[in-house]
Amino acid sequence: MKDISYLKLAHLVGISYDPPREKIFLKHLCNDSRKATPLSAFFCIVGAIADGHDYALAAYMNGCRVFVCERRPDGLPDDALVIIARDGTRVALAEAAAEFYGHPERGMTLVGITGTKGKTTTACLICSMLSKCGRQAGYIGTNGVDFLDHHYDTVNTTPESCEIFFYLSLMKECGIKIAVIEASSQALLLDRLHGIKFDICVFTNLYPDHIGKYEHPSYENYRECKLKLFSEHCRGTAVVNIDSPEAPAVLAAAKNTRIFTCSSSGNPADFSASDIETNNHNYMAKTLFTCTDSRGKTEMCLGFPGEYNVSNALLAFAVCSLFEDNRKALADALAESKVKGRFESFFYGGVNYIIDYAHNGASLRSVLGALRECHPKRLICLFGSVGGRTFNRREQLGRAAAELADISIVTSDNPDCEDPEKIIDDICAYFPDDSKYFRIADRADAIRFAVRIAQPGDIVLLAGKGHEKYQLICGVKVPFVESNILENACEAMQMTV
Repeated sequence: MKDISYLKLAHLVGISYDPPREKIFLKHLCNDSRKATPLSAFFCIVGAIADGHDYALAAYMNGCRVFVCERRPDGLPDDALVIIARDGTRVALAEAAAEFYGHPERGMTLVGITGTKGKTTTACLICSMLSKCGRQAGYIGTNGVDFLDHHYDTVNTTPESCEIFFYLSLMKECGIKIAVIEASSQALLLDRLHGIKFDICVFTNLYPDHIGKYEHPSYENYRECKLKLFSEHCRGTAVVNIDSPEAPAVLAAAKNTRIFTCSSSGNPADFSASDIETNNHNYMAKTLFTCTDSRGKTEMCLGFPGEYNVSNALLAFAVCSLFEDNRKALADALAESKVKGRFESFFYGGVNYIIDYAHNGASLRSVLGALRECHPKRLICLFGSVGGRTFNRREQLGRAAAELADISIVTSDNPDCEDPEKIIDDICAYFPDDSKYFRIADRADAIRFAVRIAQPGDIVLLAGKGHEKYQLICGVKVPFVESNILENACEAMQMTV
């Protein structure tokens, strides 16, 4: 069992004004008062909405006696041992976790991926391709944590630093030597990746998103946080999508590193995609393309459509080629790779249902555009938008669906504490008067409605939930697995035919 002494913790992260009378060894680090125990050190993290200092007493009531703070919490009894963090509690948590778990990041090859779209697809393709080529890799990101046959659900795209070091330690114990981590803008803003240096950093693209009261105050701030992956956390190689308008800023931030560029749009690059073609057989689309790099040409096949997915696949291929010389083996591995919640296809009654995580305007526009290339009889789009934040998404989502879908079904997508009907009002305000759309607040009912109106030859996109297994309603994660609801609706429909 891992532990760290109180005195070592105090020396590592700050100053203790409450030296203990006896040696204390801590066996748990946490920033959630509900998980605190008598053997815990509780870190008072200051968040956008909640302040961990306000929960110190709750942690104390659970037996915790060691607190890492930015100020002494009000009402904390005298027998509580308080360490004042010299660089803030987020940095303290990262430094303590790295030491607590024995610096598992050392001796591992770390790949960090950032961008507005494509992080999960690129990361999962890398892990899948490497694993199929005999180089087991671990994954930490939007879809949770995966390595070997282990899976752990997580809350954030990039977990808190203590979780990252915990999962890296599990991977290392299992012999995993490569870890691929999605680096969100919030993680880079909030020091969740403090102390981690990536051997390979990957840039997918950048669009305005995550801007609002509880996220980034401006696009400029969002952009600068993304660039931190290359300016502060990159110690080796950068792999950059040169097609993005923000690519020059990334290249500037990635100074003193080896750089490989990728392009699927004809720009000069180290890895380029050409002869891109959608192969649509029985509405099950694949994408064929040719990758050209310094070692020649490789014919590639990707199991889902869209030029933007070619960009993701090209980045994944470039990263994997740094580990594996056999280009054909990598191409074969790509052809067999799937990504949970990304272009997952379900075929029922002559209708192709696609489940995809597309949850902002740029990603929804890309997915709908890719599905248009499959030439469906009708393209039906079911989607909603998150409540309580990122309000500008609603216009972007509404306009994308109005322009590219034949029929839209506007529903809920993690409304949280906001009225779902109000969110739907905001989205529908951007549909032209002659648009064909339906509004059904209950997402399960909306899915059943989509199944009822779908006809053979149609493609139905269920956008926004992807891999998620819940709906966030009034602060509660209500179980909701979209694929199960879809399957039940299709089976019920077939029984009534």
